[in-house]
Amino acid sequence: MDAWPVVAVGAVALLLALGLPAAVRPLLVRAGVLDVPSARSSHHKPTIRGMGITTAVALPAALLLAIFLPQGSVGPAQAHATLVVILLVSLSAAAIGWVEDIRGLAIGIRAGLQLAVGAVATAAVAVIDPGAQQLWWIPAGAVAVAAYVNVTNFMDGMDGISGTHGLLVGGFYAFGGAVTGHEWLVYAGVAIAAAFAGFLPWNLAGNKVFMGDVGSYLLGASISVTAMAAFLAHVPVEYIFSPVLIYLVDTFVTFLRRLLAGERWYASHRQHVYQRLNIVGLSHLQATGVVCAATVVVGVLGIVAARGNSLAQVVATSLCVLVVLLYLRTPTLFQRHFRRKAAAGAR
Repeated sequence: MDAWPVVAVGAVALLLALGLPAAVRPLLVRAGVLDVPSARSSHHKPTIRGMGITTAVALPAALLLAIFLPQGSVGPAQAHATLVVILLVSLSAAAIGWVEDIRGLAIGIRAGLQLAVGAVATAAVAVIDPGAQQLWWIPAGAVAVAAYVNVTNFMDGMDGISGTHGLLVGGFYAFGGAVTGHEWLVYAGVAIAAAFAGFLPWNLAGNKVFMGDVGSYLLGASISVTAMAAFLAHVPVEYIFSPVLIYLVDTFVTFLRRLLAGERWYASHRQHVYQRLNIVGLSHLQATGVVCAATVVVGVLGIVAARGNSLAQVVATSLCVLVVLLYLRTPTLFQRHFRRKAAAGAR
């Protein structure tokens, strides 16, 4: 596989994501697109949101370049078609998120649109391979895409967390595509990684901005439809599942805890692991670092499981479970550490 087309796709995504916010920021300020702190927020003052609209230009532009590369650069015609589906699904999800940022959408309408996007995406990917006969995956794909869009939306509450998630997952998917011979997956992964990496400096700068629902919906849709297409293309599940495992576990465990406690699961809150890390004393970057470190470890363990023998698979899977359990305990562990440190300083 020639590296230069991949570099070109990544460069387009990165440069657009880095440069466009300079032009879009004044427009968002004039339009008053602000994120006002709520019970779910980890910030304390109104902040410009909706900057994910620039990522929603950078990522499709990079995918468009990949689509128009010579056929041999990406793979067979169905590979080009898969990239078209990823592009259109990403744009559709970003459009829903943009409307949510500007006007707001009722929960039922929002969920219906997300499910519809997921169903159409799954059907399109299944039809691309005429011999696959996988149309019965449509309901599962619809739920999976809609669910992960909401997962990334719920997890988008800390500086740097969404940008680094896109960077890491995109990087792991690109690696998975390279070692399994799915060139389209390499291009999709690189485009996702570079586009969200370009958002990070704006999110982490002193006068920061948020990506808003347009960005988090784009993140969730681009990752989930790429993962679904890779699964239907028989890419080993370890390459697909492990990079998103921490996000899935954090969201599912938080949802289950709130449900068992009789709380309204859809109400704003700060009970995710990453949010509790901030509450017990970690900064935004430190909490994001914990999430990223756990994601990298389980992602690498997934690669070991996919490429190793039976013993390596058992060991890697066992270690992955331990990392997930440790991640869930990190708020308590850090809280104890800070208390011991405070007690030692008071002596």
